[in-house]
Amino acid sequence: MALVADQPLTEAGAQAPAALELTVLMPCLNEARTVVACVDAAHRFLRTAGIAGEVLVADNGSSDGSQAAAAAAGARVVQVPRRGYGAALQAGIEAARGRFVIMGDSDASYDFSALRAFVDALRGGADLVMGNRFSGGIAPGAMPALHRYLGNPVLSFVGRLFFRVRIGDFHCGMRGFARDAVRQLGLVSPGMEFASEMVAKAALGGLRIAEVPTTLRPDGRGRPPHLRTWRDGWRHLRFLLLFCPRWLFLYPGLLLAVLGLGGFASEAAGVLHVGIHSLLYMAAGTVLGAQLIALALLTKWVGVLSGVVPQQRWLQRLSPSLKLEHGLLAGLLLAGLGLLGSAWLTWDWGSMGFGALDPTQTMRVAIPAVTLMILGAQVIAGSLFAGAVHFSWVSSGRGPSE
Repeated sequence: MALVADQPLTEAGAQAPAALELTVLMPCLNEARTVVACVDAAHRFLRTAGIAGEVLVADNGSSDGSQAAAAAAGARVVQVPRRGYGAALQAGIEAARGRFVIMGDSDASYDFSALRAFVDALRGGADLVMGNRFSGGIAPGAMPALHRYLGNPVLSFVGRLFFRVRIGDFHCGMRGFARDAVRQLGLVSPGMEFASEMVAKAALGGLRIAEVPTTLRPDGRGRPPHLRTWRDGWRHLRFLLLFCPRWLFLYPGLLLAVLGLGGFASEAAGVLHVGIHSLLYMAAGTVLGAQLIALALLTKWVGVLSGVVPQQRWLQRLSPSLKLEHGLLAGLLLAGLGLLGSAWLTWDWGSMGFGALDPTQTMRVAIPAVTLMILGAQVIAGSLFAGAVHFSWVSSGRGPSE
């Protein structure tokens, strides 16, 4: 029979996961002052809405009796030895028995009695439903001004730009999702950046994402929050940049490479006549651009192998061509062209009896030749590094040899 709301599940009489529609999941670390109120509010919602569900507290090593308080209030408690916000939620998601999961902090900052909009969106087919505190209402004192007017808006803008999702509050702690869909994302971050990883992977994985208003109140813990403004803000931004290396490396690299190569091409075609110093800057732009492009590809490759980043279709299509041998051949070709240019300069110098050279004319060939040799060396080094990473991955037993 279905268990509704205020009847707690026990391990002895647990229902099959398919019998429950909703798990209300709360990560917990020393929240004895507030966890009971949160559990009671969640039970009240489930009872009022007539939803078959459970309240699950993923405790991350509390030392203030939070576990006993939550259990006495009717929650099912799972112990999570691995520390971290993300670690607690990962364990909670694995332990959840509901088809849907709605997660929120157990510090009384979110209203667990007002989850109807989340449930309706999930029932309507959304895989991930984000709360939006800015549209739902932020009570005075609930969010520091630095977070409200700088941190969250900036990180949310970066998230929308990088992952093309229309989410106004990228880091809201209250969100709902289809358990099976999120489990397939392979979430791995143990810390606060887990919140960013969930949205980023959901967007890249093509999950249907919705957003509903939610409110934020001052937490009732009576102590400083676990969140550290600058440390955790940087961790979120760092994760977004590394998770989407095209903005950190690829786009700047392409811009520099296009400017540098475009300048060389214009000079060679006689369209643009520049001085030696300009040629040096073109060479620097080309080399640096190529390096950034290589870093973007390597970062994506390492992320895919480690499971942090899902493999995208374009990478799957290119995989058969991305072999170590192909990279080595390309690098040798570029370096060979540079050596040929250098050899021609030497032959031309010899034809003049190895006399005094005109640096203005000589450098117009020498700079492109040296640039090609550097590019070739970069391609070879990058290919060898990618091959070493792939070999380590295969040797660890985590993937096929080809």
